[in-house]
Amino acid sequence: MPDTNSRWKGILLVNVATFAWATNILLGRTLRSEVGPFVLTAGRYVVASIVFFLLLKGRPVEERKGGTDFGLLMGMALTGVVAFAPLLYYGLRFTTAVNGTLINGVGPLLTAVFGALLIGEPFTGRQIIGSVLALVGVLVLIGGNATQFLQEPQLNMGDLWVLVAVVFWALYSVAGRKVMKSRSALSATALSMWIGLPLLLVAAFLEVCYFPPLFNLRLVGILLYLGIVPAGIGFLSWNKGVQILGAGGAMVFYNMLPLYGSFLGLLLLKEPFAWTQMIGGACIVTGGVIAAKR
Repeated sequence: MPDTNSRWKGILLVNVATFAWATNILLGRTLRSEVGPFVLTAGRYVVASIVFFLLLKGRPVEERKGGTDFGLLMGMALTGVVAFAPLLYYGLRFTTAVNGTLINGVGPLLTAVFGALLIGEPFTGRQIIGSVLALVGVLVLIGGNATQFLQEPQLNMGDLWVLVAVVFWALYSVAGRKVMKSRSALSATALSMWIGLPLLLVAAFLEVCYFPPLFNLRLVGILLYLGIVPAGIGFLSWNKGVQILGAGGAMVFYNMLPLYGSFLGLLLLKEPFAWTQMIGGACIVTGGVIAAKR
């Protein structure tokens, strides 16, 4: 069981990750008509893979190669690297950002359930309360549209793809928790990324044949940012946070994404900041703190 200082370090790390991923969502929306989901994902992971190669260069050999946990590393690669981001980007082409945010709110509950079922991680009362409170915060944050969605819960294909993406992310978090019992977060993140990258490159090559990207300096700059910050720093911070807090405890903070997205929208896109965002944000933060405590 982590001590108080370790828990708060874990909280900081997973919040760094969710903030980085909030910037990824904003930039992903900007690029959705310029580049396909597999090319966008592959590009950011090419950059991130180079970053992780440099970080691991001076580490022990065991950190730079797979071992008996190769199957779990492959599971991390398939769920968190190959599946999650392309499915999310693809789903957001056919559904609204509001629906996408709402569906992502079930992530903490899915992770806690998978953690209990697959690796025997305890599903505590605090995690249940914190997850539910954070989910309420997400519903308040997206306001009247959430009420309409709950009254008429008709999923279109985009909603279904986003839901599948969240399931894969929950499985990635659980697999990462298991892997990081025997290796560092840096090693687990890098190896799973390297394992998944060839599959992404093949998918990106096929996608280019049907949806050629509009390459320019702006796109290259954004890909560099996405590879270093959301894919590099974000994944490393998330996996280290999962290592400290556990899969269920860390996944509660995934609900910080819509909160950070609201602030970024206010600052960068000049969107209004309503009372629902203040109340929803308070619920999300409170839920995360409750779930992370012991």
